Amino acid sequence: MTDPHRRPERFEIEHEPTFRGRRLFWFALLFIGLSAAGLYAVYSQVAGHTITWDARLISPRLILASLALLLVYFAADGLRLWFTLRALGQSMPLAAMARLVFLNIFVSNITPLATGGGVAQVWFMRRRGVPVGIGLTATTIRTALAVLFIFGATPVLVLTLPGAEEAAQSNSLVATLLVSVVLYLGFFTLLVLRSNWLLRPMLGLVNLLRRAHLINARRHRRWRYRLVRELQQFAHGFVRYFQGRWFDIAASFLFTAIFLLALFSFPALLFWALGYGLDYWLIIGRMVMTTFVMYFSPTPGASGIAEGVFGHFFSDMVTASHLVLVTVAWRTLTIYLGMLIGLFVTQREIGASRRPDST
Repeated sequence: MTDPHRRPERFEIEHEPTFRGRRLFWFALLFIGLSAAGLYAVYSQVAGHTITWDARLISPRLILASLALLLVYFAADGLRLWFTLRALGQSMPLAAMARLVFLNIFVSNITPLATGGGVAQVWFMRRRGVPVGIGLTATTIRTALAVLFIFGATPVLVLTLPGAEEAAQSNSLVATLLVSVVLYLGFFTLLVLRSNWLLRPMLGLVNLLRRAHLINARRHRRWRYRLVRELQQFAHGFVRYFQGRWFDIAASFLFTAIFLLALFSFPALLFWALGYGLDYWLIIGRMVMTTFVMYFSPTPGASGIAEGVFGHFFSDMVTASHLVLVTVAWRTLTIYLGMLIGLFVTQREIGASRRPDST
């Protein structure tokens, strides 16, 4: 129970992911519109305006297999962050982690560059006693581990995967991918080893806001104090993570790998259900490349771009009449279903945070 006479912190008020009413409507409309545009691009430019319904996509066998893979997918997503928190000396109930998974799926897919999901998770964990700096460190490490897997594999796959160069269409794209990997991994290395370097430009920005009279002296002091405090916790968190129990560290790596493998396996289930005898690792390789491109998408949840890239990379492996169907089914299993659950979870959490007796 909170003290009814205590004034809530500004962080609790200003930084909660309030996606409600008109704002939620416009975010959702943008996501739907971009997704529809991406599907139409696949239909008109890649599938040749052909689409044929195939009842095998709703066969009991495929439904059961998809449900089993979804269970692995969602569980691994929560456990990779849960074990990261444990390595950092923090703990959360598994039931709360389950809600956190769907909150992240929903928020990250209606905010550009997927940054909102991390902010929402930090807010969620903050309400359950995890310091902001530690929460930020945990979500950053969670993202960094996935980046290491995907960005480490992409250059190798582009150069060695059968048909990858034809899918990429040009050597310039290969060079672009290699440069992107170096820059992205370099940024995360700098973030881990020299995170204090971020403090000076961030403090400079706060000082600039004060000189421009956009914030008052009191808020200026409070922001500087919190910036230094949270960045110190953030920097110390990486050291604490690698000093944590080896079991928790190993488990965070393991469940990251399981999560990504489950994510990349959904198209394989769909292709096999439709009678395509495609090699499993060839499909995984194409999915790694697809996800790599999605990381740089400026649209919310890579909407529109994800559908287009998926259709482009798999256009030479399935018939045109099945391409749009598989694309819709893939996005439904990996994104749309989780977003629907996440919508209700997010609204419930925000509603709970606004009650006078919420913690």
